[in-house]
Amino acid sequence: MTESTIASGASSRTASKTLAVAWLAASALSGALRATEVRGRIVDAESGKPIAARLHVEASDGAACFAKSAAADGSAIVYDKTRGTSAERHTTLSAHDFVIDLPAGKFRFTAERGKEYLRASREVEVAATPLEIQIELRRFVDMAARGWYSGETHVHRSIEEMSNLLPAEDLNVAFPLTYWVTRSGEVPATSGADPISGRGARATRDSGRWESVDATHVFWPRNTEYEIFSVDGKQHPLGAVFLIRHRNLFAAGVPPVAPIAKQARAEGALIELDKHNWPWSMALVPVMDADLFELSNNHIWRTDFLFKGWGEAPAAYMNADASTERGWIEFGHRNYWALLDCGFRLRPTAGTASGVHPVPLGFGRVYVELPGGFDPEAWVRGLDAGRSFVTTGPLLFATVDGRAPGARIEIAGATGRGLRVRGECLSAEPPSALEIIAAGEIVRRLDPRPEKMDSGAYRATFDETLPLEGSTWVAVRAFAELDNGRPRFAHTSPVHVDVPGRPLRPRREEVEYLATRVREQITRSRGVISEESLAEYERALARYEALLSHAR
Repeated sequence: MTESTIASGASSRTASKTLAVAWLAASALSGALRATEVRGRIVDAESGKPIAARLHVEASDGAACFAKSAAADGSAIVYDKTRGTSAERHTTLSAHDFVIDLPAGKFRFTAERGKEYLRASREVEVAATPLEIQIELRRFVDMAARGWYSGETHVHRSIEEMSNLLPAEDLNVAFPLTYWVTRSGEVPATSGADPISGRGARATRDSGRWESVDATHVFWPRNTEYEIFSVDGKQHPLGAVFLIRHRNLFAAGVPPVAPIAKQARAEGALIELDKHNWPWSMALVPVMDADLFELSNNHIWRTDFLFKGWGEAPAAYMNADASTERGWIEFGHRNYWALLDCGFRLRPTAGTASGVHPVPLGFGRVYVELPGGFDPEAWVRGLDAGRSFVTTGPLLFATVDGRAPGARIEIAGATGRGLRVRGECLSAEPPSALEIIAAGEIVRRLDPRPEKMDSGAYRATFDETLPLEGSTWVAVRAFAELDNGRPRFAHTSPVHVDVPGRPLRPRREEVEYLATRVREQITRSRGVISEESLAEYERALARYEALLSHAR
């Protein structure tokens, strides 16, 4: 690969406070300022070898600067995206030296790489003499050695960027949404524009097969997002759904959605629900028989939380203030739990929409367990089976009666029987909460009591026994807090426990919330969407209402 510096988010850069522009302009006018070259390298602390990583360079006044690769065969991708008060400004670098020209002053260099390394910073005083610096990233866990590999399923970065981004963010699997339509009836296969760039359709960049950056970093380029904002030319937001790893192009628009779901099923694609609070989301789950729930979604960023009180509201029982970051996370989790209680065994996934929002690729990611080693098709099967956990920071390992997430356990004669929940949480920040969830309720809140490891990261363990009274599901989640109080979390996929004769019963308040969501959309969309599409809402409502007869 030749050296490349690819800028993302051009529309937001004009508003960015970029030091490079300021000092270059001043220099051109007066000749008073001179650039000093700073050359650097990011290495693995243990091996000393250069590694790909993400680099943030910040002046003392907060202005961002961007490095480039110093190697002819290296690469650097600038990401400069601002939404409201949130800004994400960094460069992803290949495993080569970098170089940056800076005026005199103080600068902070911060490097990060995925979730398995501790972030590292260097304070640098730039004067007239060229500098050389080295930033060491210390790995505190080797997830591949444990049989876990990460991925993201909501990606809006270009295919051309993948060879740089996946190693720099240490993301093993990605699914760029090559096809993306925003109007009802619009056909992805013939759509004339990419909503990100405004350019023509991206089919020429779609190979329809796995593309490898190296042995453990791969992407599948044929994925589609239907994100409907208008129906028949009128503003009428519905929401978004993704079709992941399909084989053929979709030659129909939505709504209705059942024909698209049928094609996806026939091709072994996965159907992913985007944010739970879109207007039509709770209808899509039963109509499309969705596979994946975006438990860490694209409104959860490394930078400041922005979308406050957006979309449909949470139920009162959820005790979730969606105008706060912690409340938004809680809303998503409890909506997911309600669907699980209703018998929809969705598997969790994670996505950032990096490319659209100010967030690095893979900030929210899903780890899938692959005991037999890395293979992309096995990774997809593991994701579909729920052998996974989702994280924005902590790494969470849990078993229920010795079974890993995604397992199905059948237990006859549950009287007096207990379920043993064991595991550990590893985190760059001290875990602040560990919670065990069963059948939609937090049944244990644990004091993590983390110990600091030699690496500088933290470890907390748990070993609890839950009483078993009937069919249930069990998951674990963990929280950690940054110094500024911002939350980071991890949440395992559930283990489903089936007790013959004692079925899982949803709580009435959960079912009523889901049914009310659909009823409201039937009223809102009557006369706007087609009768065929409205009938899908009616079928979804019937599924929920049928559950009320045995709700608890």
